[in-house]
Amino acid sequence: MIHPALKVVTMESSLDGSPQKSLFYVPPDGDTLPIPLLVALHTWGGDYLQCDTCPVAQKWALIAPDFRGPNGRPEACASVFAIQDVLDAVQYAKDHANIDASRIYLVGFSGGGHMALMMASKASQIWAGVSAWVPISDLSAWHVSGFYTMKLEAICGGPPGSPETDKEYRARSPLHFLTAASGIPIDINAGIHDGHDTGTVPISQSLQAFNVLADANGFSESQMVSEDIHEMTSTQKIPLSLQDEFEVDPERKCKVLFRRVAGAARITIFEGGHEAEISAAWNWLGRQKKGAPPCFNVPDTVPTRTALQDAARVAQ
Repeated sequence: MIHPALKVVTMESSLDGSPQKSLFYVPPDGDTLPIPLLVALHTWGGDYLQCDTCPVAQKWALIAPDFRGPNGRPEACASVFAIQDVLDAVQYAKDHANIDASRIYLVGFSGGGHMALMMASKASQIWAGVSAWVPISDLSAWHVSGFYTMKLEAICGGPPGSPETDKEYRARSPLHFLTAASGIPIDINAGIHDGHDTGTVPISQSLQAFNVLADANGFSESQMVSEDIHEMTSTQKIPLSLQDEFEVDPERKCKVLFRRVAGAARITIFEGGHEAEISAAWNWLGRQKKGAPPCFNVPDTVPTRTALQDAARVAQ
């Protein structure tokens, strides 16, 4: 049952004219006072109604677009139509509330994390901050992992390996476009046990995405080496050489095992599986503002070694 404060709205796609639904919420005075906007993206197999339990007490507007519904057909899964649907939803919110353009945020979990990374790449001028949880970044590599194989092949026209299907897998994989998201505060989060018995997305998907962003932000020295990515993904453990890169984060229920910052991008590996902490996402996003430096500080935290190195580098 949809939360009574949320309403279903229908807009016409600016790309193909089809009716597209979203859940929409505007807090009291949202038509007069400038307010932040949170764009919430549904999971791989979900739709816009999945966001019916999103908190509405925050003094933010909320819109949850359908972007062609569950991923299982070519029209969905980061297609040009799905991308435009998210942009149309942002425009709808701007047209129906007094949105603060410097505080438009994006959050997604799993398949929503996949779309969050893609939207960060395709519409970098919009977002003040992007929070992606257990995201898929490379569909071809995910196909090799053996998860959602039939759905991936239905979307892309078959398995990877032919010029036609390889083109589709690449076009729908944010890993190949994240360079365009440099400078945007992007927070990527993955549970150390995901991709094993407790989830479906290997954490290499998050670590590889972070590497692209680190390089794009000018912090190539902060990229993860392939040996560490392999060890973390396969053993579900943080390598000994990386175990001092962590934070005590009071905003997290799940223990932070590893955290690294590279310019505007942050990667967090936490004790958990295929899951998200929405309250932590909201708290982090609320500290971001377009045009201001990224804010990764958390009250009462122990800074990571890499965070301190980055701070020293910026000071220089």
